[in-house]
Amino acid sequence: MLIWFAVYSQGISLPLAGLTPVTWHAHEMIYGYSLAVVAGFLLTAVGNWTGRPMLSGWPLLLLFLCWLLARLSLLAGGSTYLLVAAIFDLLFLAGLILAITVPIVRARLWPNLTIVVKLILLLTGNLVFFLGAAGRLEHGVYWGLYSGLYLVLALIFMLSRRVLPFFIENGVGYPVKLRNSKWVDIISLVLFTGFWIAELVQPNGLTVAVLAVSLFILHLWRWLGWYTAGIWKKPLLWSLYLAYAAIIAGFALKAAVYVAGISPYPGLHAFAVGGVGMMTLGMMARIALGHTGRSVFEPPPGLGWMFMVLGAAALVRVVLPLLDAAHYSLWIGLSQWLWIGAFLAFFVLYFPILTRPRVDGKEG
Repeated sequence: MLIWFAVYSQGISLPLAGLTPVTWHAHEMIYGYSLAVVAGFLLTAVGNWTGRPMLSGWPLLLLFLCWLLARLSLLAGGSTYLLVAAIFDLLFLAGLILAITVPIVRARLWPNLTIVVKLILLLTGNLVFFLGAAGRLEHGVYWGLYSGLYLVLALIFMLSRRVLPFFIENGVGYPVKLRNSKWVDIISLVLFTGFWIAELVQPNGLTVAVLAVSLFILHLWRWLGWYTAGIWKKPLLWSLYLAYAAIIAGFALKAAVYVAGISPYPGLHAFAVGGVGMMTLGMMARIALGHTGRSVFEPPPGLGWMFMVLGAAALVRVVLPLLDAAHYSLWIGLSQWLWIGAFLAFFVLYFPILTRPRVDGKEG
């Protein structure tokens, strides 16, 4: 994000592998940042689900280097580095898919293969992006970017349905049973798949608007069923709950593109900054405690402020351009710095936690 600020707000020129700055930013936030978090989550969670060892040592380092070399090639290399970036980025995703598929298959946890399917689709979306960037596929850049974003959201929906009610029920400190519905799960999946396809075929058209309204209603109903007042005392709970709310707001804003003629970017950034950004930061903050042997009920002080700063970044990026488009660049720059501030706070709070041995003496 600091590099994006330098490029967008300060006009600093970088090679970016021949991509436009906006295209580079979109790709790196989806296939760079978001997938790094997804990889970190799955490489720990799948081990817990299956009871089998995950990547460590040199294999894990090689996977990380594939991710890193793709980022460096896209950032500092000219257009001739686009192929290099594509090779390393696709190798990273292929290695991640292999690393989580093997333990899932060996443990015969067949329902979890839906995660593998989504990762395969993400690999395909990234390939489509690079084909478009190389001039080999006319709409490849658009298809690849929007497919990537919506597949990341699909992963968030699936994992939120699995863990968010569990976190809330076990974290508020009093007995509560939250509402869920299998029918909502199935219908929302079908409608979201249709929404994704409609966006690729006819962006911001009537079909997209109708499906967006339907998804807004379904996810709002699910979200309200997960509410209990105790979440507001726990930053690790209300951050995830508000992240889900941002995604719901994103569907309303997507419908408003067709109905009211607003820009598509507020809805896009409600999904990305408020939804993906807050959800990933909240999950990292919680999981880092559990996987280092610490109590999730005793998070570092200052966590609430960190989440509020990131929430402010989402509001500034989504709401203020709608209210005052004349200062659009100012709102973008302010949102960038608020994002940077939130993640700098995460770095300060969690670097000591993540760079020391587990406090319970276990491996990890």
